Amino acid sequence: MEHTSELDDYAKVRAVLEHLTSDWRTQPSLAELARPVGLSEDQLQKLFTRWAGLTPKAFLQALTLDHARAMLQDRATILDAALDSGLSGPGRLHDLFIAHEAMSPGAYKARGEGLAIAYGFHPSPFGIALAMVTEHGLCGLSFADEGGEQAALQDMMHRWPNARFAEDSARTAPFAARVFGNIKDGQPLRITMIGSDFEIRVWETLLKIPRGRAVSYGDIAKSLGKPKAARAVGAAVGKNPISFVVPCHRVLGSSGALTGYHWGLTRKKAILGWEAGKPS
Repeated sequence: MEHTSELDDYAKVRAVLEHLTSDWRTQPSLAELARPVGLSEDQLQKLFTRWAGLTPKAFLQALTLDHARAMLQDRATILDAALDSGLSGPGRLHDLFIAHEAMSPGAYKARGEGLAIAYGFHPSPFGIALAMVTEHGLCGLSFADEGGEQAALQDMMHRWPNARFAEDSARTAPFAARVFGNIKDGQPLRITMIGSDFEIRVWETLLKIPRGRAVSYGDIAKSLGKPKAARAVGAAVGKNPISFVVPCHRVLGSSGALTGYHWGLTRKKAILGWEAGKPS
């Protein structure tokens, strides 16, 4: 029942987010946001603030990109533009201490052959989360809306078609709890990166982007010593299998706009706003 309640809350918040992001020029009132989701103004204010850590009005400000684009036209950096547009927030990556290791290139080329992966579905602030773990740690994290669980599972299994998969929510639950439960016990969240050498280098770079910050594909390419490889970087970012933890949502297009996200642009906006509203 708690699972269903959380999903219902997310569905309402998601609908409000879509309203805000599509009609921000009209500056919709709290009443205009609350009415379509069947809530009173007070109910929406409390639900949204509990979920995101800030009010609908503050969230709208956090998602406004026009100012960022204007700054970019004045030759501000992607990072400065994103910060000045309200996407900033203190603290490091989800307040998590992450320890990671990469699978060997041979294991990647074998497309998971000989690899045992447990998976489970869990509630999260951004819909249903699919967590996948190996003996070495979390290797996959994706999102689905209610009814889309099997499609999300097939999408992830396709990445390592030769691996052995088994549903084991009891094994994946501690990882989901650490990612979304803000657990601070000094223990690292262990993740396993399975990809090509270049993809892993890109994903490791993503781990260095602090919460509330944003960079462009070009910025990442330059940091890797390959300034002309922005397109290849974009492809690697798009293949990131550990969403949210390896923060591909913090990458913007060269214009400063939020670009596509494998798990939905609305969800990307939601994650950025959620991070912006969280204290350190």
